[in-house]
Amino acid sequence: MATFATSEQLLVIIDPAARQADGESVRIAKDVLSAGAAAKVCLPDGPEEFARALGRRGSRRPVVIGDDRALVRAVSLLHRARELAGCTLSVVPVGDTRLAESLGVPGGTVAAARAVLDGAERRLDLLVDDSDGVVLGALGIPPEPVARAAAAQPVAVVCRPWYRSLVRTLAPRPPRLAAVPSPGPSRLRVEVDGETVVDLGQPVEAVSVTPGTGGFARVEVRPLSVGAEATPVQATGRTVTVTGADFRYRADARVTGPVRRRTWRVAEGAWGLVLPPA
Repeated sequence: MATFATSEQLLVIIDPAARQADGESVRIAKDVLSAGAAAKVCLPDGPEEFARALGRRGSRRPVVIGDDRALVRAVSLLHRARELAGCTLSVVPVGDTRLAESLGVPGGTVAAARAVLDGAERRLDLLVDDSDGVVLGALGIPPEPVARAAAAQPVAVVCRPWYRSLVRTLAPRPPRLAAVPSPGPSRLRVEVDGETVVDLGQPVEAVSVTPGTGGFARVEVRPLSVGAEATPVQATGRTVTVTGADFRYRADARVTGPVRRRTWRVAEGAWGLVLPPA
């Protein structure tokens, strides 16, 4: 793992969604980073400005303050520019941070910011699909229902019956989420390194693919259970191909599809993330 000098210059890109979700955590992260290193702070208004800021980083090490979507966006942009191998990313999670934390980034704002300053680079595997998309943490077929994502909204209101109608009138409406069909049995052909793990004749409840270590992905297929619970089928390999009729999948924080065929390959040690020293 490569370590960094405290004199190194940082490019701190604050995702607009983070500023809206938790301005106080953003302020704390910015203060800690600015106190510990020479930091240029960028406040992009949207994805295009985010991409321009990252593309103009020069010799500065980019630090993303934002949620999992912002982290995936940064990795995707660098991958498509073919600059991922030579750029080390840091992230201070604000918002939905399950992916970042699963990769080893501290969940607390101060701890994450300190890790940016004092941590070390760790090279991580990722999945690259045949449309040049990337997966950092987990791939799931079919995607989780939208209802589960909606339940994670942080705002909750407890009302007495006599003024519920007033609260409904005054409270802002939550943003609408794109509808995703409820998961159900699928008929999919799953191939790992060219070998068929499950074929179209066997209905499956779910398929998950996760980048592992050493250039291998972990694959788990849960066959449709009739009566007794079916035993999951597990495999490891460098390439995974899924074929089926108009299936959707969730890659990290994004739902994609429908598609009829998609292949993912493992890119070993493809990207660097700054994590706390071991």
